[in-house]
Formats: sequence, C-alpha cells, structure tokens
Amino acid sequence: MVYILTHYWSELVQGLGYTLLSSVIALVFSTIIGTMFAIFEVLPNKAMRVIGRIYIELFRNIPLLVIAMFFYVIIPLYVAKIDGFTAGTIGLTIYTSSFIAETVRAGIQSVDPGQMEGARANGMTYWQAMSKIVLPQAFKIIIPPLGNQFINLVKNSSVLAFVAGFDLMYQANSIASLSLDTINSYMVVGCFYLVITLPLSYYMRHLEKRLAN
Repeated sequence: MVYILTHYWSELVQGLGYTLLSSVIALVFSTIIGTMFAIFEVLPNKAMRVIGRIYIELFRNIPLLVIAMFFYVIIPLYVAKIDGFTAGTIGLTIYTSSFIAETVRAGIQSVDPGQMEGARANGMTYWQAMSKIVLPQAFKIIIPPLGNQFINLVKNSSVLAFVAGFDLMYQANSIASLSLDTINSYMVVGCFYLVITLPLSYYMRHLEKRLAN
C-alpha cells in the first residue's frame, strides 16, 4: 500500500477530486430535482402526480450503469458531445434524484395535513405553505434516510470509472494495470472512499441527534 501511495499519489488525488466534484454536483441537483418530483406526487393535480410517479418508478428501477452509459454513448451520438465525467454525473444525479424523491414524498406525507390546511386558512398559497411550513418539517423527519442516500451517492459515483470519468475507481483500475498490484490498489482506493463517507456518516448522525432535541 505504501508503494501505491508514494508512486501514484497524484493520480489518487486527482481521482479524489473528480469523485468529490461529481458527488457534490449530483448531491445538489439530485436534491433539487428529487424534491420537485416529490412535490409533484402530492399535488392535487392528477396529471402532475402521474408525471412524478412515472419519473420515480422509471429511474429508480433502471440500473445506474445503464443510465450513465445512455448519456455517455447515446447522447453524444445523436444530441451533443459530452465527456465521460459529465455523462456519469448526469446519470448519477438522475438516478439518485428518484430515490430522494421517494424519501421526500414520504416525509411530506408524514407531516400532519392540518399544517397545510392551517397555512392555507391563514392566507398562504399552496406553494408558500409547502415551502415554508411543510417542507421544513418533512426534511427534519427524513434526515436519517436522506443521509443514507447521500452516502450511497458518494459510493455510486464509482460508476464514472465505466465512462472514463477519471474518478477514484477509474484511477484504481489504471493503477492496478500499471503496478500489477491489484489488491493494494483497490485497498488504497477503498480507504479514500472511507475518508469521504465516514465523516459524512458521523455528521448526519450528529445532525439527527441535534434536530431531535
């Protein structure tokens, strides 16, 4: 492991950077998109509920690799050229957003309906009540499962390795082929993933306890 760290440190740091960048971008946009489709699912409008349900069921039940390969192969072929990092990040965002949408939907529906009714009775519009009254309570409820989704997102970012995204797993494959030391190459990269996910896991637990008080 020491040999891998000393001789391929720059490649590992580069891979860490791409993994973090992809994870942060996907985290932000998947949360926004997921929340939007979660709201679609609870709207009074039936057509919007159907759109939300189709989106969630479609992308939640297609493997992440298939989604990433679609953007890596099909989109450049027929729409516009995008690199592997972009294709993988888009795929990761869409895939994760479908799970976040289902989590947020459950959180919204767990909030007492009287909260929405009271807000509307006091003159708020539906969207004002949703954004200022319902969603803050829903997110407080769903912190544990939402935290798990964020951690899974970081681990799922390894899909970039299959679309030349230069992430940690891509670098692990490259280092393993160059050094002929497969075991230590993947052990080192596994440690890098732990450096990312363990602090995130502990922070989510801390946030959960803080909000519970």
